[in-house]
Amino acid sequence: MDDRTAHSVSVAGVVIDDQGRALLTQRRDNGHWEAPGGILELDEDIISGLIREVREETGLQIAPLSLSGVYKNMERGIVALVFRCKVVSGHLAESDETRAFAWVTAGDVRALASEAFAVRVLDALEGSDAPAVRQHDGVRLLEGGRNA
Repeated sequence: MDDRTAHSVSVAGVVIDDQGRALLTQRRDNGHWEAPGGILELDEDIISGLIREVREETGLQIAPLSLSGVYKNMERGIVALVFRCKVVSGHLAESDETRAFAWVTAGDVRALASEAFAVRVLDALEGSDAPAVRQHDGVRLLEGGRNA
């Protein structure tokens, strides 16, 4: 397969607490604030990958509630499936990938995260019946995105 046509698939969990706040993690590699998640392994299903990624980055066991959005990084060819989630068990714990956590409101996320990553959390907080479908350049949203 030509590298210019290859895509990877990532998953992220927007974990919502009983106060309606979302969990953000601060990445160790670049300092960015994002919802926990990462690239799916080739042999794992979507939900198992989501649960694994969130557990590895936060120490929390989660349950996905709904698909809140599908996002494509047009620069890197990464398609992200983002799920609204709830905590089932566990305690927040830093990892090799995360160095800090913050429970944020919609206003907070706009101040901490880049537009391309903030919108994922905002879409999940909105809790629409239909998942959002958007594309971005890694930082900013691009025209043509829509809600499905």
